[in-house]
Amino acid sequence: MASTLDLTPQTTSARGVGSNADTIAPVYAYTAAGSAFERATRPDYFGWLEHVRAAAGCTRPIRLAGSLYTVDPATGRMLDQRHTDAMPDAAIYTACGNRRATVCPSCAQTYQRDAFQLLRAGLVGGKGVPDTVAQHPAVFATFTAPSFGTVHARVVKRHTCGNRRRCDCRAEPCHARRDAGLCPHGRPAVCWARHETGDAVLGRPLCLDCYDHDHQVVWNIFSGELWHRTKQAAERWLAKLARRRGVPRVEVVTACGKTRKVPPVRLSPGKVAELQARGAVHFHAIARLDGVDGLDPDAVVPPPAGFGVTELVDALRHAATQIAFNTPAHPDRPEGWPIAWGDPDKGVDLRPITTDGSGEVTDGMVAGYLAKYATKSTEATGHTSTRLTADTIGDYADPDGDHTARLIDACWRIGRPTGNPVPLSERPRDPRPAAGFVDRWQCPDCGTHTRYAACPVCIAARQAALDTQPARRPQATNPYARLRRWAHMLGYGGHFLTKGRRYSVTFQLLRDTRIAFRRHEDQDHEHPAAGGEPLDQRGEDTTLIVGTLTFAGVGWHTTGDALLANTAAALARERRTTGREELAHELSTTPAGTPPVAA
Repeated sequence: MASTLDLTPQTTSARGVGSNADTIAPVYAYTAAGSAFERATRPDYFGWLEHVRAAAGCTRPIRLAGSLYTVDPATGRMLDQRHTDAMPDAAIYTACGNRRATVCPSCAQTYQRDAFQLLRAGLVGGKGVPDTVAQHPAVFATFTAPSFGTVHARVVKRHTCGNRRRCDCRAEPCHARRDAGLCPHGRPAVCWARHETGDAVLGRPLCLDCYDHDHQVVWNIFSGELWHRTKQAAERWLAKLARRRGVPRVEVVTACGKTRKVPPVRLSPGKVAELQARGAVHFHAIARLDGVDGLDPDAVVPPPAGFGVTELVDALRHAATQIAFNTPAHPDRPEGWPIAWGDPDKGVDLRPITTDGSGEVTDGMVAGYLAKYATKSTEATGHTSTRLTADTIGDYADPDGDHTARLIDACWRIGRPTGNPVPLSERPRDPRPAAGFVDRWQCPDCGTHTRYAACPVCIAARQAALDTQPARRPQATNPYARLRRWAHMLGYGGHFLTKGRRYSVTFQLLRDTRIAFRRHEDQDHEHPAAGGEPLDQRGEDTTLIVGTLTFAGVGWHTTGDALLANTAAALARERRTTGREELAHELSTTPAGTPPVAA
């Protein structure tokens, strides 16, 4: 049977969480508390704790079964062999590694901390990044989507609160107008309410029929291309500025041995995508200005003299206001949809970042703020689901439903196949009895008996599979096909945390370094170079462990095991969070993750 226990206290569980492999237990172990008590009274309890230590806080760990071989790397001789049948629960537990806080808070917190270190290292150095990056100009930029219709909002013109996460300031009326009237659909076009934080109507349209849901989902799927073009436009603006100032281009040698000249200044960004309550994606980005070293193009060097925060802000603002394009033609809209950033005065916010702690926006504040959003997805809209298919789309999409249901319906409708031929089984038959048919035959794949030249069942199945396939590069015939694949994300199909290659280190490097640290916690260790591999312990006799493991299941063995592991992990997370807040209060600083917004 499957457990329905809320594995993590005070945490909303997403779809698919809680799939524990409960087995038949004594009467007193039918409850979670009884099952936990039964586990704690076993003689091997402490051995079990040590065995599950690597995944103790994971909500839905992965169970692996198989054999482990200890091999001498010098001779290749097998020294030892162990099978998981001799281990507790006859399985090895490993953390799921999910980044979403609503799915697995423990793994999401690890991802969030890695994201914080990765983003902050690109501002102040460390983790293999040179410390000189602290002197590079850097800007915290926010790019928002345009308006697709009037939505309920909470606007505070002047904040008097000390902590924005617990803001209790008096908000302005939502949409107050003197000429109060009705929209074309007969609904009020004004809202005099002063919405509180967390109000369920925030982000919901005043009129669902007036709101352009089609344009919003198309904007979400093309927002990554808009960001890419904006970054390129900013770099072109900086290159033109360098040419006007007489700064020469830098000669670099390519991988094939040829020499080419490149601009002397470049952008190294790191960005996080956030879905607003209305379901439109917008980007928070760190843009750092670097120079170019002709002898070592991958080196992180300061920009040329005269290039500072002012030039960086001007380049980004120019790019955000100038870049716009129309999407390819669609049967529902032959002219395509316009893709551009929001109002230049409100849709783009640029703030300088200081690394000495003296400015309004500091490195720790920005890194914590972006790392927090890296573990979120569609929770702000109230929608949480896995990838949708033709069998499950009816549970979420509704053209006459609420705001989220209409967005999902728009994804599925716009992303439908538009260039596929009519299936063979649906083509009109020739009036001549024998025309177009062959002798009856049996399809070797599905066993269908047919007189068509091609099996109509297999053709229909392959055609239905095309509905959820992502667009290929070069782009497929239908560039909107990805909307169906990402309907559960309201159309946004990009990564939630991306960075430039030279901005900082990688997540893989941080994970490898953590693994090396845990293996040798009692020994001295140091961080590897930004482009290298984790340092190994050299000069010691080492052995190689080779595993032949297979997937055995997902979730804890019993709900009692889940209760023991996840409750302890939740308390540990709360203790660490409280400690950071208390330390920040003693130092009179802002805790990491507070929005860097001016009062």
